[in-house]
Amino acid sequence: MNQLTAVAFALIAATGNAFFVIGQKKALELANPFTFISISAIFCLLLTLLAAPLFGSPKYSEVIRVNGIWAIISGFGLFLTYLGFNLLYSSFGASSYIIYAVLSILITVLVVSGIVFKETLNLYHWIAVFSAIVTIVFFNLGNSQ
Repeated sequence: MNQLTAVAFALIAATGNAFFVIGQKKALELANPFTFISISAIFCLLLTLLAAPLFGSPKYSEVIRVNGIWAIISGFGLFLTYLGFNLLYSSFGASSYIIYAVLSILITVLVVSGIVFKETLNLYHWIAVFSAIVTIVFFNLGNSQ
């Protein structure tokens, strides 16, 4: 796999995220945000179940046996993502995505990559982290104008 493949995979995720933002922002705000979150999560689950066989035999019971705890942790992460997006976009709009994106970069790179997995970060990675922090500063300055 080369860097172009990584960019293609990231583009798929970014496109999906754009649809996710559109849905979260355009949905009418109801008294209980979990209703919308639940329905969109169910639709995601159905699409995932339909797509799974395209990538080989799903072997659900084996995955649960071998990776059950990691699936639970990932599911909790998806729950927080859905909840955070719903609250963020319904309260502050789609332009606030930059706050999520940069905080996601910082948490994933510094905490997950650096602390949890002890991956090496070189000078360019640290420059990228610094520029992410600068991005948040500029965004907040722009909102205060």
